[in-house]
Amino acid sequence: MVDYHRAQPAPAAGPNGDYMAQEEDWDRDLLLDPAWEKQQRKTFTAWCNSHLRKAGTQIENIDEDFRDGLKLMLLLEVISGERLPKPERGKMRVHKINNVNKALDFIASKGVKLVSIGAEEIVDGNAKMTLGMIWTIILRFAIQDISVEGKGRDPGGSASRCCSGGILKVSFAETSAKEGLLLWCQRKTAPYKNVNVQNFHISWKDGLAFNALIHRHRPELIEYDKLRKDDPVTNLNNAFEVAEKYLDIPKMLDAEDIVGTLRPDEKAIMTYVSCFYHAFSGAQKAETAANRICKVLAVNQENEHLMEDYEKLASDLLEWIKRTIPWLEDRSPQKTIQEMQQKLEDFRDYRRVHKPPKVQEKCQLEINFNTLQTKLRLSNRPAFMPSEGRMVSDINTGWQHLEQAEKGYEEWLLNEIRRLERLDHLAEKFRQKASIHEAWTEGKEAMLQHRDYEAATLSDIKALLRKHEAFESDLAAHQDRVEQIAAIAQELNELDYYDSPSVNARCQKICDQWDVLGSLTHSRREALEKTEKQLETIDELHLEYAKRAAPFNNWMESAMEDLQDMFIVHTIEEIEGLIAAHDQFKSTLPDADKEREAILGIQREAQRIADLHSIKVAGNNPYTSVTPHIINSKWERVQQLVPKRDHALLEEQSKQQSNEHLRRQFASQANIVGPWIQTKMEEIGRISIEMNGTLEDQLNHLKQYEQSIVDYKPNIDVLEQQHQLIQEALIFDNKHTNYTMEHIRVGWEQLLTTIARTINEVENQILTRDAKGISQEQMQEFRASFNHFDKDHGGALGPEEFKACLISLGYDVENDRQKRRGSVDTDDFRALLPAGCSLGDAEFNRIMSVVDPNGSGTVTFQAFIDFMSRETTDTDTADQVIASFKVLAGDKNYITAAELRRELPPEQAEYCIARMAPYRGSDAGPGALDYKSFSTALYGESDL
Repeated sequence: MVDYHRAQPAPAAGPNGDYMAQEEDWDRDLLLDPAWEKQQRKTFTAWCNSHLRKAGTQIENIDEDFRDGLKLMLLLEVISGERLPKPERGKMRVHKINNVNKALDFIASKGVKLVSIGAEEIVDGNAKMTLGMIWTIILRFAIQDISVEGKGRDPGGSASRCCSGGILKVSFAETSAKEGLLLWCQRKTAPYKNVNVQNFHISWKDGLAFNALIHRHRPELIEYDKLRKDDPVTNLNNAFEVAEKYLDIPKMLDAEDIVGTLRPDEKAIMTYVSCFYHAFSGAQKAETAANRICKVLAVNQENEHLMEDYEKLASDLLEWIKRTIPWLEDRSPQKTIQEMQQKLEDFRDYRRVHKPPKVQEKCQLEINFNTLQTKLRLSNRPAFMPSEGRMVSDINTGWQHLEQAEKGYEEWLLNEIRRLERLDHLAEKFRQKASIHEAWTEGKEAMLQHRDYEAATLSDIKALLRKHEAFESDLAAHQDRVEQIAAIAQELNELDYYDSPSVNARCQKICDQWDVLGSLTHSRREALEKTEKQLETIDELHLEYAKRAAPFNNWMESAMEDLQDMFIVHTIEEIEGLIAAHDQFKSTLPDADKEREAILGIQREAQRIADLHSIKVAGNNPYTSVTPHIINSKWERVQQLVPKRDHALLEEQSKQQSNEHLRRQFASQANIVGPWIQTKMEEIGRISIEMNGTLEDQLNHLKQYEQSIVDYKPNIDVLEQQHQLIQEALIFDNKHTNYTMEHIRVGWEQLLTTIARTINEVENQILTRDAKGISQEQMQEFRASFNHFDKDHGGALGPEEFKACLISLGYDVENDRQKRRGSVDTDDFRALLPAGCSLGDAEFNRIMSVVDPNGSGTVTFQAFIDFMSRETTDTDTADQVIASFKVLAGDKNYITAAELRRELPPEQAEYCIARMAPYRGSDAGPGALDYKSFSTALYGESDL
């Protein structure tokens, strides 16, 4: 019969000509080297028997047992899993040829072209052609489909070789399969010392490569560290025996043949190594699936850790705010200035020590929250929703309440200190005036009640009457002091002085005594007037002395009181006013001295007249108790108090000058720092809008800018020190600057927070770009479009601005394909969008719900970048994770704890077991776990 295989013309040499030459060299070498033929016979026979055993048979002689075509057809059925045409059972040559032709036809149907060879060569037992045919089968069914990450089939390639003068041409790329298998071997053996797989002949002679392949996948079977490179026979036999015993790979090679051959047969080695590839391919799939799950779980675990950290930090900060606000809202007044100053010192300690770390914690909390949300969006997870009451907005609200309470507390402290200063001053003034009045009234009641006029002479009565008139004058002069005492007591009551009861009791006693004095004075006058007609002798000079001495004495007492009066001033102008008033008082002293001399002159004149007329005058003036000695004593006291008052006023003037220096010093520094902070805030705003260069350049620039701000901190510290001196000096106002330390602190905190937020935004943009594969050009395009429509440079877009920005980037809800591809060029945009075209209301509302979930009516640049990255890139999905779990579960709809512990690292295996719900399907086995609901829950697609 004519074999149609012979009728096909051999193709001309093409792209695979080199491979054909290689096969011709191989065939010539085979003819010249019987060792290669021996190795191929043994290896191919073992390979065929490894498959024929599945059908319950085997071969002994490879070129004899395939001659009738029956076992050849059976071999093809086993390795392909397909049924061949029914073989012919006859013993004649024609039956054998027909069976072999059916096998060859089947091989040709699989894309293998057999040229210039027919069934007769196989039936005649041609060893060379039989071995070539078996090698073709091995290539097609065992090696061709091997691929390792980029190395695989070449649908357009071909391979050819010479076999006994005929050309056998195969329709698959042997070179690609060989390279794939070689690359697989190189990658698996790369970590092992003394192993360098470069080919399929001499690289395997020492046996270490075979042992490395087994140890890489089954390390418990090989003690690799005990192997020696100089003992190849032991190494080879060890690998062959372990493979046969534990991996079900039959022994296809002899160690002595490999070691004794200068260049072992490449086809035999490739055939044997391919058995290792297929034996371990299942483990490779499981490893890939496990890696995917580990990656997904690692992301989820990291996110959970970040959530837990946020919850703890937020809880601690809110608890601190909750503890601090009641303290700041406590307005319980203290009795003394010292106690209130201690409260002020506690408040300063809170400002310097306790609050700054909490400001940093609040800033870090916002940064951690934004980073977590970015990571969740990038990993296609649902957004993190903190526990009730622990939202960033809740923390900001609590912080606002804290700052309001803080501001009110400081104002209250300062006002309370002023009030207590005023109270102390008034209380001391009350005690001085009350003491003077009580000293003056001492004995007055007894004097007014004394009935000395009953036994007195007329002259004595007249003297007593004049003395009483002088007392009335003195009493009237003291009326003003009594009114002052009552007014001071009333003011102390109005200012809630803590010792008001004792003040009121003393004031009431003075007023009651004053009423009694008034009543007694009136009664005594009536008694004296009743006897006035009986008394005619009057000492006019004594009376005149008494009338002039009493006001002068009262003036000196008032002068002493004023000179000893305490004063409180807060400005240089106030102390200068007191100094001017004191200078004016000193200018009246010469006139007062003249009045003193005049009064003393009256007393001397009276004594002179009495002496002149031998009148017996009592030792004391009967009309007044103010003697010349008293006047002189009090005048000397006034003269002593004047320089003391001068010294006190000069000391206070020096103090106020020092305070004025502190004011000017603080104002000078504050007027530099305040505008500097404002300028930096404006510069950060411009930087966040312009953002020139790559994101990394922007980040580096911002960090350098941040460092320059941090380096400015010593200026703030200097200002704090100056402010400390001002507060210690109890300076409450400063007309030389509009900046207070509170303004500077708030501005500095806002500056640090703003630069930190801006850096965090750029870091999140880098994270988004790298995770989503967005190019620098895309990021620049997004930024340019965003800035173009951000007309007010506020860092956010309104709905209409955002819609215009999307349209400028080519986002069109009417064209789904174009929408998902991202931005378009100008021509595409004009072609897709006719005049007046706009995003559909429903689609735009959907987009706004994504980029503005809180409904604030604005879209930040970070939300804009997140949206564009989701629209232009792909991410892992729940379906991919479910497919990975299905590989680990062996295509079952459930998975067991044992399978998870076998395929995954311990930590992540236990993580899955603890969170997977039991599988409830009808095909559930013992301990079945539902990996589908678990996978969808990872992406927020179920209620697990």
